Amino acid sequence: MKLIVIAVGNRMPAWVETAWDDYAKRLPPDCALELREIKPEPRTTGKTPAQMMAAEARRIEAAIPGGALRLALDERGRDLTTMALSQRLEQWRAGGRDVVFLVGGPDGLDDALKSACDGQIRLSSLTLPHPMVRVVLAEQLYRAWAILANHPYHRA
Repeated sequence: MKLIVIAVGNRMPAWVETAWDDYAKRLPPDCALELREIKPEPRTTGKTPAQMMAAEARRIEAAIPGGALRLALDERGRDLTTMALSQRLEQWRAGGRDVVFLVGGPDGLDDALKSACDGQIRLSSLTLPHPMVRVVLAEQLYRAWAILANHPYHRA
């Protein structure tokens, strides 16, 4: 099983890549963390936000592996505690399907794309900058794995 983050945006600060790589390398191969960056739609074309999100959605769809469980990150998504995320991770691993987390661009994710997902979650009630979302998601996925592995990283 792979945990795949598909995120709109491709020019992240170096600290984001460093943090991402650190958490990704900590996870075992049977729970590999992978990032697929999607080129954002140019904001200077005169297109509406809906048109830009639809164009980004087509690129996102093309990056999603067949048969994967799809989860959209959205501010109106379901809140999960870290313990609940670890329980979900355990279920996902037992199911054997890849799990894809979709992170939208500046305008979010296309409504049709979100509707086609198996669920929607949010990382916080706060609005997080896109670079931070990647790092927080990677850390929480690692923490969820650490809980399942009885690794001392997580201390309740």
